[in-house]
Order: sequence, then C-alpha cells, then structure tokens
Amino acid sequence: MEIHADPLAPKVAYNLLENALRHGGITTIHITTAERTDGTLVVALEDDGAGVGDGEKEKIFRYGYGKNTSFGLAFSRDILSVTEIVIRETGAAGRGARFEVLVPPRAWRALQGD
Repeated sequence: MEIHADPLAPKVAYNLLENALRHGGITTIHITTAERTDGTLVVALEDDGAGVGDGEKEKIFRYGYGKNTSFGLAFSRDILSVTEIVIRETGAAGRGARFEVLVPPRAWRALQGD
C-alpha cells in the first residue's frame, strides 16, 4: 500500500518503535493493517510491554509530558495531522501498548501486484 503523508512520517514509525523498546519492556511488536468499512486504513503497532494507563492515553501526546524529551509523540501527532492522519493509543495497561494510525480513504491506496 501507499500512504500520502508528510515527508517526516517515517520519523513517526521510528519514534513508535523506539518508544516501545525504551519504555515498554517488550519481547514482541506486531504491525498490522486493516481497512474499515468506511475506507479508513488502520495501521496498528502493538507490543507486549507495560502498556499505557487510561489516564495517560491523551497526555502522552502533549508537549512536555513524558520521561525523556517529551517531544516524540506530540511531534508525531503534529506530523500526521498535516495530512489529516490521526494517531491514538488503544492498548490496555499491563497488556501492552497499541498505537493506531488512522489514514483517511483519500490518503492511501493499495498497490497492484506485478
């Protein structure tokens, strides 16, 4: 598939993977894609680490919030929002983090096989 996104979008993927490795105490990461009935593409990055508490799911996307630079997730959300892509955390604390990147129908397409 091909996603129309800001040229800095690969930094978002890097940031999500780095955060999982740094903060999650993980052993596995799964990246999946699915198309919703409305045509939205859901790219999910899910790990088996500590997860994010319910009270922090939105706070982690704020500038100045966090354990290190507190810049990565807030900046990631801003990068994606340029092309109306949404990122959210939907995992369960104690069972792992799950970040969903919601790509609107007009911003992605399936590539045809050779």
